[in-house]
Amino acid sequence: MVLGKVKALAVCFDCLNDNNLPVFSGGDLVSGRVVVEVTGDVRVRKLEITARGIAKVRWTESRNAGANTAYTQNYTEEVEYLHHCDTLIGEERDEDALEEGMTVLHAGLHEFAFSFNLPQMALATSFEGKHGSVRYWVKAELHRPWLLPVKIKKEFIVFEHIDINTPLLLAPQAGTKEKTLCCWFCASGPISLSAKIERKGYTPGESIQIFAEVENCSSRVVVPKAALYQTQTFFAKGKGRQIQQLVSNLRGEPLQQGKSQSWEGKMLKIPPVSPSILDCPIIRVEYTLMVYVDIPGGLNLSLSLPLVIGTIPLHACATRTSSISSNCSSVSWMGLSERPEAPPSYSDLAISEAHRRNCLQGCDRSDGEGEDQGSVLTYITEFRYLPPPLYSEVDPYPDTVEVCGSADVRRPDMCPSR
Repeated sequence: MVLGKVKALAVCFDCLNDNNLPVFSGGDLVSGRVVVEVTGDVRVRKLEITARGIAKVRWTESRNAGANTAYTQNYTEEVEYLHHCDTLIGEERDEDALEEGMTVLHAGLHEFAFSFNLPQMALATSFEGKHGSVRYWVKAELHRPWLLPVKIKKEFIVFEHIDINTPLLLAPQAGTKEKTLCCWFCASGPISLSAKIERKGYTPGESIQIFAEVENCSSRVVVPKAALYQTQTFFAKGKGRQIQQLVSNLRGEPLQQGKSQSWEGKMLKIPPVSPSILDCPIIRVEYTLMVYVDIPGGLNLSLSLPLVIGTIPLHACATRTSSISSNCSSVSWMGLSERPEAPPSYSDLAISEAHRRNCLQGCDRSDGEGEDQGSVLTYITEFRYLPPPLYSEVDPYPDTVEVCGSADVRRPDMCPSR
């Protein structure tokens, strides 16, 4: 038998998203095929796959141990989320029986299906950073006798879904700060900054509506600005390493002395970024909207509003709720009081006392007086929307005695509290 060569070995996933990428989340079924193309007959001892998911951090720091002595300290940590193995061809054999039970692949294309379930737990979202990463992959290994194995590794993406429609992420974020500039050679004064956003949760591609008010009472020309930052934090051996990156920013108009500037929903677009990672013990990815006033020759006046970048976009009903909440609080967050609208006065209802009294008398009649059940329901329905009677020390309906045959019938008391 002439041994051929392995021309190609590939891993293909069945489920792909719109961008032709394999994307899954915790508990999903991951399925696919291992494709083997050979140019001739090939004896195969084993074809196996291994699925792994690992969060890993690594960085180094230089240390001084004394005069002219330095060393490098390594910080490394790992968290495993997935480990699955499966054999598609063959099985483990003794070294003395390697030639027995071989599988022969004839020339051509061969496909071998595989499938496994991701763990039913909170998996860390796939991520690539400077000092750490979260990666998921499937590796296929084709073992042949007396030859090195042929290997191929194919990564897939895992998203730990974050629904921004939760009440916590729909809550508005706001803040107010003031700073006074002091200078010995010129008169200076305070600079005040107030900022607000409609909600805390967003998804990539959305725009953040920023409402801000800046008042410049100083002698300098200042510029209001806004910036979205991503903060990556890595943990290993009880120590943390943090990196902050600018994601997007915008600039307002220069503000002269004694002037003010308002942002009524100024838009800051969120580019395609990684979702927030909040549950991984060694990697955290967080976002902050920084609204600040650029002060030349001094420290900036800034407000930090934390954000969460999620994966499940805002629903239509949640959009209306967020809009109503934002409109109701758009005045109060600036420090102005909100006055609720007063209820209408009873005197504005054009209903006469005689009409109300007739309704009461209609409800007191019995069915035996010729009134049908439908008319009584009409009176009850009409009376439900009438105002209560005016208060008076004198009973407007004193007890009366009516003679009905030989029995005295008293009109019931209309004030049960007496």
